[in-house]
Amino acid sequence: MTQQRDSATEARKTWMGLLARAPDDATLALWEGLTDRPGFEWLRSPEVGGVMVRGRTGATGAPFNLGEMTVTRCSVVLQDGTVGHGYVQGRSKPKAEAAAVIDAMMQTAAADHVQENLLGPLEQKMQAVKIARAAKAAATKVEFFTLVRGED
Repeated sequence: MTQQRDSATEARKTWMGLLARAPDDATLALWEGLTDRPGFEWLRSPEVGGVMVRGRTGATGAPFNLGEMTVTRCSVVLQDGTVGHGYVQGRSKPKAEAAAVIDAMMQTAAADHVQENLLGPLEQKMQAVKIARAAKAAATKVEFFTLVRGED
């Protein structure tokens, strides 16, 4: 039972992280194209706030406060009682709403439909952007070498 709960928690972390980081326009475009969006009620309507971002030097050093980041959060309950939460970067209330409803839908029988038509394509778009960024950075890489002259 614990192992099943752990895998469900990890899966939820994955889709919520994807929704939190994804570009607003891509997320909302895929959301608008999704069929059979359920009705819902607000538990917490979208609100904008800030969170402290912490970092570590070299990923292993002592933690320090890097700065603040703006986030938008909300919570919804579907008509069947399933609760979803959305936390997204920035000030996009429509994206936070979509993320919360998607989170709730991923906990229902509609999960496969949402994964296939929204989360999968969104992940592919983000991966393509990452690859393009890496290729652009690689194109500017400078190779340094030392020429030994033998006059030591």
